[in-house]
Amino acid sequence: MQRVADEIEHAVGHLFTVQDVTLGIPEQPDAIRLRGHLNVPSHQAYPQIAESVRKIGYTTTLRHDSESGLDVLLAVPGVLPQKSDARPWVNIVLYVLTVLSTLFVGASWSDQVPAGADELWLLQHLWLGWPFALSLMTILTGHELGHYFAGRYYKVPVSLPYFIPWPIPPLGTMGAVIVMKGQSINRRQVLTVGAAGPLAGFVLAVPILILGLSLSTVEPMSLPGPGSMVMLEGNSLLYLLLKLAVFGKILPGSGLDPAFPAATKEIVAALFGAAPIVGGYDVIIHPVALAGWAGLLVTALNLLPVGQLDGGHVMYSLLGKRARLFTWPIVILLVLMGIFFWSGWFLWAGLIFLFGRSHPAPLDDVTRLGPAQKVIAVLVLIIFLLVFTPVPLQVIAGESSLPEFGQAANCLGLPALVLGITFWLIRRMRGKPSNGIPSRHRSGRG
Repeated sequence: MQRVADEIEHAVGHLFTVQDVTLGIPEQPDAIRLRGHLNVPSHQAYPQIAESVRKIGYTTTLRHDSESGLDVLLAVPGVLPQKSDARPWVNIVLYVLTVLSTLFVGASWSDQVPAGADELWLLQHLWLGWPFALSLMTILTGHELGHYFAGRYYKVPVSLPYFIPWPIPPLGTMGAVIVMKGQSINRRQVLTVGAAGPLAGFVLAVPILILGLSLSTVEPMSLPGPGSMVMLEGNSLLYLLLKLAVFGKILPGSGLDPAFPAATKEIVAALFGAAPIVGGYDVIIHPVALAGWAGLLVTALNLLPVGQLDGGHVMYSLLGKRARLFTWPIVILLVLMGIFFWSGWFLWAGLIFLFGRSHPAPLDDVTRLGPAQKVIAVLVLIIFLLVFTPVPLQVIAGESSLPEFGQAANCLGLPALVLGITFWLIRRMRGKPSNGIPSRHRSGRG
C-alpha cells in the first residue's frame, strides 16, 4: 500500500501539496488519505486529480476539514464505470409503446369520438390522438433528453430514457427514468444534471399550453349526470396566470372580470380545489392544452426540493448537507396536504420517507456554485413555486356534492405509486458498487 500511496502522491503533487499521508482509516482500512492544500481552484484541480488516480486503479473524493483547515483526498481501490451498459433497443421499444399508449389516450380525449365508442373503436382511430400524443411526448422527451445531454456533457455514464407506457387516462404514460451510474463530480454537475430536465420540459410545456388554451373554450360548469363523472385538472399559479392572459378571467371561477379582493378569493379557491361547480365557469381544455398542463405537473413533481428528485439535486447544490434540514418539514407538509387536499401526497411523502431522505455527496464536495449558477438554482426553485399544484386532479361524480377541501380523488395515486417505486429503485441502482469499489464508499460521505 505504501508503494501505491507514493505513486498517488507523485501523480497529484503538481496540484496538491501533501502535508501528511495515512494508510487506512478506521472506516476504510484499504483507503489512502492525503491531507494538504490544493494549489489551484478545486473545480480545476479535482478532474485532473481524479483522472491521474484513476490510471492507478483508485477513485478519489475531495473534502475540506474545517477543524484543521486542510483539504483531504481519500483514495479507495476500484474505479467508477465510464460507459453505460444499457441496451438501446429496450429504450426504443418502450418509447414506441409509449407513443402508442399516448395516442390511444389522446384519441379518447378527442371531440370526434362518437357517443358509445369502445376501446376497439379507439384502437382503430388512433390517429385522432396525435395532437395530444405529439404535445405530451415532445415535453417528456425534452425533459429526459435535458438530463441525458447534461450527463453526457459531464461524461457521466447515462442511459437513454426508459419511457413507461400506461394506456389509461389521463396521460397514457407514467413518464420516464434515466439510469446514471457512478457519483456526481461536484455540486455544479449536480445542479446542471438535476435542473436541465425540468428546465427543458418547462420551456417546451409553456408554449404548448398557451397554444392549447388558444384552442380551448370557456363554458359554464355543471354537475355531471347520474352515473357519469368529470375530471377537473388542478391549478398552479402559472396555469391560472396563463388562463387569465388568454381569456381575461380567473378560471375556474365566477367568470367575472378579476377585481381585488374577490379575485384573491377565486385564486385561492382554484388553487385548492374549492371553486364552485354550479354557477361557475371553466376552460374546456383542448387535448394540446391538457398535454401542456401535464408538462407543468410533471415539472412540479420532479422539482419537489427533497432527496434525489430533481428539486432535491438543486437544493443540495445550493446548501450541501444542510439540505437535509428541509426533509422532515417537506414530508410533514405533504402528509398534511394529503389529509386536506389530495390523498396522492401520502404516496409521495411515503416514498420520500422510505428512499429519499438523504442526498449522496459528490466526489468533490469542495467546489461550490458560482454566482451565475446560484441564480439558476434560485430560478429553478421559483419555477417550482409557480407550477406546484396543490390538488393535481379532481373527479366529480354525478351525484356528488360540490367539491370541498379534501374531496379530491386520488386518480393519479396508482401511477404515482408505480412510477415512484420504479424511480427510486433505479435511482438506488445508480449507487451500486462497481469494479471493486467498496459499498461504504458509494454514498460519497466523507
